[in-house]
Amino acid sequence: MITLRKFLLLIWLFAWSLSAWAAAGSTIRIAMTPAFLHDQHAMLAQWRDYLQSQLKRPVEFIQRDRYRETIDLLQQQKVDFAWICDYPYLVLKDDVKLLAVALHQGKPNYQAYLIVPATDKTTRSIADLKGSIFAYADPYSNTGYLVPRFEIKRGGADPATFFRRTFFTWSHRKVIDAVASGVAQGASVDSYVWESLAKVRPDITAKTRIAWKSALFGFPPMVAQRNVSAADFKRMQQVLMDMQNHPQGLELLKRLNLDGFVPGSPQLYDGVVDMMRQFGEP
Repeated sequence: MITLRKFLLLIWLFAWSLSAWAAAGSTIRIAMTPAFLHDQHAMLAQWRDYLQSQLKRPVEFIQRDRYRETIDLLQQQKVDFAWICDYPYLVLKDDVKLLAVALHQGKPNYQAYLIVPATDKTTRSIADLKGSIFAYADPYSNTGYLVPRFEIKRGGADPATFFRRTFFTWSHRKVIDAVASGVAQGASVDSYVWESLAKVRPDITAKTRIAWKSALFGFPPMVAQRNVSAADFKRMQQVLMDMQNHPQGLELLKRLNLDGFVPGSPQLYDGVVDMMRQFGEP
């Protein structure tokens, strides 16, 4: 049974920790889209603790179910940083600054995987799925929405009428589930999410087959909202770059199925820009 002295000591320690964080600076808020860390609250807690120890500032992760919500948070300057898809990054334009790009399998790239049920042995391209039921990830997803529509348009068809029915799952993980369960006959998914899920839940990915792979795109970036101070920007960027040099940071990278972070370049996303222009977007 806790004594009064121990209880008062705990209260004092809690108050001291709060004052210490306040002295260190305001909370750094980081938004995450559904493309990453879906349902992995323990992972986010571990990453938050790591960032707090490195930044000497309180850190809060803010998760949203849809890309549009994350875009709004950045435009309204309600978060300082965010890990977003390349499509929202280009939609946001001058509202954000490129902070860092992750390395996956040694490269700052990923691609779209066209997936079908494992029982489908014949589909080789999206053209073979005409008249089928197709799952999209999110209207602001590159691999989960822009790429398949671009491929359909490039083939001379209308994306609006190409499929018998389409629906949004609002996350790449759920896209994979939809195809694996047979709810959808096809979908285009983030290769990083599929490869990462294959490591921890091969029983799910085994129920799908990769029928086609797109060209490489710049990996979804970490960004800063436009009014983040130069000092905070530089410090956060350095902490991300140094993750692979710290035991705890390296462990986190392995759990994230990443190799590290690099500064990156806007030119990584030129291919996505070209696709967006086909639909009259910036």
